Amino acid sequence: MLLNNPVEAAEMAALSQTILHGDENAWISGLNEIHKVVQGDLTFADHPKYVRKALGSAASAIIVKEKVTTEKVLLLSEDPFITYNQLVDHFVQLQFSQLPDAVVGEKTIVEPGVFLGKGVVIGKGCHIGANVSIHDRTVIGDNVTIKSNTVIGSDAFYFKKYTDGYTRMISCGRVVIHDDVHIGAGCTIDRGVSGDTIIGKGSKLDNLVMIGHGVEIGQHCIIAAQCGIAGKTILEDHVTLWGQVGVSKCLRIGVGAVVLAQSGVSKSLEGGKIYYGAPAKEAREMWKEIARMKR
Repeated sequence: MLLNNPVEAAEMAALSQTILHGDENAWISGLNEIHKVVQGDLTFADHPKYVRKALGSAASAIIVKEKVTTEKVLLLSEDPFITYNQLVDHFVQLQFSQLPDAVVGEKTIVEPGVFLGKGVVIGKGCHIGANVSIHDRTVIGDNVTIKSNTVIGSDAFYFKKYTDGYTRMISCGRVVIHDDVHIGAGCTIDRGVSGDTIIGKGSKLDNLVMIGHGVEIGQHCIIAAQCGIAGKTILEDHVTLWGQVGVSKCLRIGVGAVVLAQSGVSKSLEGGKIYYGAPAKEAREMWKEIARMKR
């Protein structure tokens, strides 16, 4: 999440009630989880493997539990996850209070029962079906169709486990839908935890499709009914997922790949091939395996 105005590290430490190590005058321009960081961002690391990843990342500042040797700014906290969550909540509320009401372009049809959150932008020539919910800061391009009862921009399904239960990570990302996209009835598209969930130009989603937080769908993809794509996965251009395909998190499916119905994708797939099965394999190989088992 990009902040409205950069904040000095000393002010960020005061807001979060953390102990500052490093340049107190350094500017922090965004809050991001470790998977999405860019220069100027503040992130958090609550596990040794994420500390190593954060130290090697572009992040300018890190919330950690213990001091480590680095040129980056450190904010020391007993619970980096909770501290990061509190900062996100603070800045999200601040930004939402400054955003204008929803903007709807010319010749866009909005049917009865539609909810538009703060800062929503909808382009020209769109058709938003009855009872669609479009939550805060969602950006929709031109000539987009969204069918009835779809929910766009709901919070990410992202929880940290503690001994007494789970704590939700506050979502501060957006959903960005490019031109000429079709989204069917009853779909759910979660906002990113800190970055954007993106639906590329010309892509088409059937009814009852679930898109997880931070997913990036390329241009002219086809996703059939009852597919589910977990967080942070990337579909490159012209990918086709047929009905009831399930895709695990943090994967990449290459350009032009086709995944046949009821397949389960557990690892990244190369482009230009047809896949089938659970776990999904190249379809020809899978069919050979099935034939051998029948014999």
